[in-house]
Amino acid sequence: MSTSFSSAHRLYVKSLYRRMLKNELDWVVRRDIWRGRAMMIRAEFERNRDVTEPRALAQIFEKAEASLASKLHPDPYIPPSMPGGTKWERNIPPTIAPIYDHTAVAHH
Repeated sequence: MSTSFSSAHRLYVKSLYRRMLKNELDWVVRRDIWRGRAMMIRAEFERNRDVTEPRALAQIFEKAEASLASKLHPDPYIPPSMPGGTKWERNIPPTIAPIYDHTAVAHH
């Protein structure tokens, strides 16, 4: 039975999946260990793939969001060059604009 979900529903499921994977990566830095956990998350999503009843979906989403909220890392990993990272705005390249605008001030 093929059911058509709205694009908002699909985006929400993708967002939830990505947030769960990202949170697991915050807890486990080693990719070989993280991969096993990522496969378990994927299996959980696949198990609920054929659920089409709106009330059942709402319960599944509520349970998943609560699980994610309870497992959030207190100090998530931020890539160094991203906003909030340790190298953010370090050694900013100089601006290309002229330092002194000669055309704005009259000469002699």
